[in-house]
Amino acid sequence: MRIRGVGQAREWGAAHPWAVDAGLALLVQAAVTMPFVVPRPPELEPATWSAYGLTALTVLPLVWRRRAPMAVLLAVLATSALYRLALEGPGQPLPYQGLLCVYTIAVLAPAWQRAVTAGLLLVAVPVSVWLNTQSARELTFSLFVFAAAYVLGRLTDARQRAHLVEAERAAGRERARIAREMHDILSHAVSLMIVQAEAGPVAVRRAPERAEAAFEAISATGRDAMDQLRRMLGVLRDEDSGDGRSPQPDLAELPALLDRVRAGGLDVRYETSGGLAGLPAPLAATAYRIAQEALTNTVRHARARTATVRIDRSGALLTVLVRDDGRGPRTAPGRAAGHGLAGMRERAAAHGGTATAGPGPDGRGFEVRAELPVPSPAEVGA
Repeated sequence: MRIRGVGQAREWGAAHPWAVDAGLALLVQAAVTMPFVVPRPPELEPATWSAYGLTALTVLPLVWRRRAPMAVLLAVLATSALYRLALEGPGQPLPYQGLLCVYTIAVLAPAWQRAVTAGLLLVAVPVSVWLNTQSARELTFSLFVFAAAYVLGRLTDARQRAHLVEAERAAGRERARIAREMHDILSHAVSLMIVQAEAGPVAVRRAPERAEAAFEAISATGRDAMDQLRRMLGVLRDEDSGDGRSPQPDLAELPALLDRVRAGGLDVRYETSGGLAGLPAPLAATAYRIAQEALTNTVRHARARTATVRIDRSGALLTVLVRDDGRGPRTAPGRAAGHGLAGMRERAAAHGGTATAGPGPDGRGFEVRAELPVPSPAEVGA
């Protein structure tokens, strides 16, 4: 809850920069007010309202610190010099306004403005110390705090740039994930519809009842694909959809997928072992997609009559095996062409697993095997 609150505060601050800067100005004004409310030694002149009013002039430019950081720094230096030379106001323990300006310039300003700022400080800080105490100790301390403010600003800039790079990478990974989902949905549906449509004319002449089943299967496959695409695009359009991920399939939906494949003429056997309940949703979705892609390749390329889908959970390992009796691979083992098998390997690698493809037992048919580590409940909740 605490981390979430910090994140929400940052988002609010990014959306309302003027409010943040006004709040900082009020905080600095409260800090410079302290010497005016603390009792002064009898030998010193009492603080005046005119001196206090001038402190407000040194703080007010901070409201525009993001819009024009160099101009704000010059305004702060000018008003601070006026406060020191024209009025005998209480001294401040720290140059709050100047430190905030230096920090802002280090974060937002280009290199030439940072260089100009460094030159100004190398002149302004010694002059201010000479007018105040002429103490080497104060000079060392002042240079240190200004250098610390600058370094903190540069570190903040580096962190923001790193976050931006990571956000771009995350967006790239999300685009790749969506592309894989679209590929799996469309490739599987279109492949089944093509196979069923090609078998339709033959069935019309020889077995009209089979033709009717084929057309129903085409309709069901198309409706299912449209439903999945509608859900995906609907979630992508929804700005309040949590993490922005579309609803993912589950292994409980795999039998329905196999029924649609069977309607296209491929005899598919389904076997499970080890108990599949309680699998993390992302892992179950990956297993589903790997089985779907493997069957799509079987339908499109293998010219197979039968296929076997086996899901086995053994301890901390989930194995997805899809094997057919088709013509086997047309490329070297493990180097099948196309985006589908590459997508399987990427999906498996995202969970720390592996996916391989090649000839089946004794070189007959084709086999896809994916081995996916099953995280422990502690790892899922981390």
